[in-house]
Amino acid sequence: MGMAAHNHSPRSSVERALRLLEAVDRRGFGASASELAEEVQLSVEHARRLLRSLVREGYLERLDDGAYVLGGALAMLGQANREQLVQSRLVAKLASLRDELGAAVYFSRYADGEVSVQAVVDGPMTPSVHEWVDFRASGHASAIGKCLLSQLDHDSRRDHLNRHPAARFTSRTTVDTGVLLQRLDRHPVTMPMLDLQEYAIGTVCAAVAVTAGNAVGCLAFSLPVEEAYRLKEAAETLQRKAAPVLLALTV
Repeated sequence: MGMAAHNHSPRSSVERALRLLEAVDRRGFGASASELAEEVQLSVEHARRLLRSLVREGYLERLDDGAYVLGGALAMLGQANREQLVQSRLVAKLASLRDELGAAVYFSRYADGEVSVQAVVDGPMTPSVHEWVDFRASGHASAIGKCLLSQLDHDSRRDHLNRHPAARFTSRTTVDTGVLLQRLDRHPVTMPMLDLQEYAIGTVCAAVAVTAGNAVGCLAFSLPVEEAYRLKEAAETLQRKAAPVLLALTV
C-alpha cells in the first residue's frame, strides 16, 4: 500500500527515529533538537516532528531547558517483561488504528514458513473477518497472505504455494500458481495489497508491509463490501500510521 513516496515510507521514518535515539544515547546529559538534527543529518523541522513522537511514546523526555534525554520506556526494554511490554504497546496502537479507520485491524508475520496472524483488534461496530479457512492456508487469497508473500523472494513464494496449493474460496479467487507468482513478482512492496472478496464473499481487505530487520510483517484491515468505497482512503491512512507500529516493534 505504498502510496507515499519512498523517502517518506514507514521504514525510513523509523530508521530516522532510531538514529535520533542513538544520538540521544551518545549524549548522556541531553541534546537540543538542532544538535540532534545536525548529527543525524535531518532538517530541524523534521527532527522536531520525530522527537515529539518519541516523547509521546515515552522513548524520550524533554527537559525544561529543551534538551532531550532517554525516556522511561527504553529502561524497561532489557527486562524480562519486554515481550509483554511490546505486545501491550502493539495492541494499543492497533486499537487506535481501529478507531481511526473504523475497521478491524490485524498484525501478521511470516514466521517459520507460515502466515501467522499475531494480533486482531476489532469491536462491536468493526467486526473482524470470520476465519472460515485457516489463514495459514489462504496466503494466495487474503490481503495479509499476499502482502507477506510479496516480501519474500521468488523461490520462497513458490515453496509456500507448493506447500499450500491455491484453493478456490470464491469466484474471485486466483488459483493459477503461475499467475499468482507473476502478480507477486510485479507487486511493489511499498504498494497496498488488496483482497476484493477473494477470501470471503462480503469482505474486502487491504494490507501494508511493516518490516523490521529480517522480519516480514504486515498491517491490515477489513471492511464489509458495502463500505468498499472507503478502501483506498483507509489504506492510505494505514500507510501513514504504520511507522509508530513499526517503531513499537523495533526498539
